[in-house]
Amino acid sequence: MNELRRIVAPWWVPVLCGLLAVTLGAPSAGAQGPRDLLTTSIEAVLAEEGLVGATWALVTPEGATIGAAGLNDASRQRPMSPDDRVQVGSVAKTLVATGVLALVTHGRVDLDAPVVRYLPNAPIDNRWEPESPLRVRHLLDHTGGLDDARLWQLFSLRADPEAPLRDGLTHPGGTLRLRHRPGERFSYSNTGYLLLGMVIEAVTGTRYETWLDAELLAPLGMTRSTFAFVTQAGREADPTLAMGHFDPKSTSAAVPIHVRPASQFTTTAADMARFASFLMGDGAVDGRTLVDGKLLRGMSVATTTEAAHGGLAAGYALGLARRDRNGVVGRCHLGNIGTFRSAICLYPEQQRAFFVALNSDPEDGRFDRVDTLLVEALGVTSPSLQPVQTPGVDPTEWEGLYRVRPNRFEQFAYLDELAGVTRVRWDGEQLRLEPVAGSARVLTPIGGRLFRAPDRREATHVLLRTSEGTPVVSDGLRTLERVDAVSVWGLWLNAGVGVVALAYLLFVGVFRSVMALRRGEWCNEPLRWPVLCLMLLVIAPGLYLTQSFLAIGDPTLANVTMGGLSAVLPAALVLGAVQRVRAGVGSLRACLDLGAIAGLLQWYAVLAAWGLAPLVFWR
Repeated sequence: MNELRRIVAPWWVPVLCGLLAVTLGAPSAGAQGPRDLLTTSIEAVLAEEGLVGATWALVTPEGATIGAAGLNDASRQRPMSPDDRVQVGSVAKTLVATGVLALVTHGRVDLDAPVVRYLPNAPIDNRWEPESPLRVRHLLDHTGGLDDARLWQLFSLRADPEAPLRDGLTHPGGTLRLRHRPGERFSYSNTGYLLLGMVIEAVTGTRYETWLDAELLAPLGMTRSTFAFVTQAGREADPTLAMGHFDPKSTSAAVPIHVRPASQFTTTAADMARFASFLMGDGAVDGRTLVDGKLLRGMSVATTTEAAHGGLAAGYALGLARRDRNGVVGRCHLGNIGTFRSAICLYPEQQRAFFVALNSDPEDGRFDRVDTLLVEALGVTSPSLQPVQTPGVDPTEWEGLYRVRPNRFEQFAYLDELAGVTRVRWDGEQLRLEPVAGSARVLTPIGGRLFRAPDRREATHVLLRTSEGTPVVSDGLRTLERVDAVSVWGLWLNAGVGVVALAYLLFVGVFRSVMALRRGEWCNEPLRWPVLCLMLLVIAPGLYLTQSFLAIGDPTLANVTMGGLSAVLPAALVLGAVQRVRAGVGSLRACLDLGAIAGLLQWYAVLAAWGLAPLVFWR
């Protein structure tokens, strides 16, 4: 992570509050008054980071202030207004979770009931049933052991906002396989929140969007927010909804997604200020309890995971995560839908909060710089720094190679297994986490099994062991489990041989095929069919330039072409081997040819076993 830069000093906070004081009930563009330092600073960050526009809200005991900077629509050069509507991506999960907690409060949902009580026909495969059923709490906490989602569930232009939620759950005949015992470990899952939407519908007998709009948003006075699908294009376009941007020059209107309870929500900064104030309150609205205050206070307080049992406070629960960022500890949720970024952070002890939405998502933009400015503007005080202490365990027992268990996307588990290896070692004073890809992280012991990163205020990691005794390192949101070095080196060796074989066929094979073609002897070249197939696979990705990035999960021309070519590659390799044998195997060239074919075939077999070959993204 890039180092956060402080743009403005906290001395101006009292001035800002005096300039921007606006009541929660009436935040508007016209109420902003003179141009303020915060807006100026955020505009500078937007320009430096290639971000298009931003709208935000600050909540303090004195009320709420809202603001905006940059552009609503870069193509039209329309300025962003504090009243503009925005999309928030996964911040929607916090609102869905709050709706579920309202049902729990009024006895319509049992937080610890098995999900099958409400969804008896859901295609869930839990090998730990019945001793460890998948519970409603697990869905809220992302501890159900579910896969996050498939590409087709997240990136598709074929999703229907009116379709039954079950249509987005899995393909016909498919099942949701739990990958670890429910409640044990955090693993972020959009699929889990899709199931929560289905639970709401099963209990209320109506669409989850309709029920949440009427029973959650309306009582909170969030009149300009909705769970229904809203877009910037078409006959029913909303002119107040800010345009989304992949980058400052590429606009994109909103499209529906299959897992819509996980990220479909349109709102304003003023409405999110109201929501933040509610979450920091007692759960009552106009004298009526909407959500039990104990449940609200339990948001972000993990209770079931290994890390929580090990004494780590950092974690996720009931729709919020405990985050130690920007020198302060808060209850937060981040959101990202490709064209919008958002964040909500609460500091209940000080009755302060912020919300921010940015209508762009460039690849290298440092979005957290805006968060830093908002935290500084709030004047949130920092907790005491937990001091260095002698560890209560021998850290050398945790040295070794680690992999994420479980990985977030089952579809790409192979890539995580290959590149997501982390070496853990103790240097006598600090614990070092050294990933194969990425920068090393140094952790300081603060007593017992707990460790703290140097840029954090409290414990960030805990050392654990599984029931089988396997060492584990967890930060509450990511679990590293020690693995056998042989398996690591075996997978690397397999991939290394495959890459060398691929390079041989692409360079040597292509050269020989071209030369044979020039001599009119192409039909005599044994490697012609493997080389032709590989060349087409190299060229085919150019087809993705003809389609939207959002269609990556659909059976488009580009996807079908890549899937078809990768499916016939083994046949082309086998045919090449047969032709090579027929042409003679007594030479060094023949041995190299057959070795390259065998090397690529063995790699393909492993990729197929992990579900990466053939390349069928719409599965």
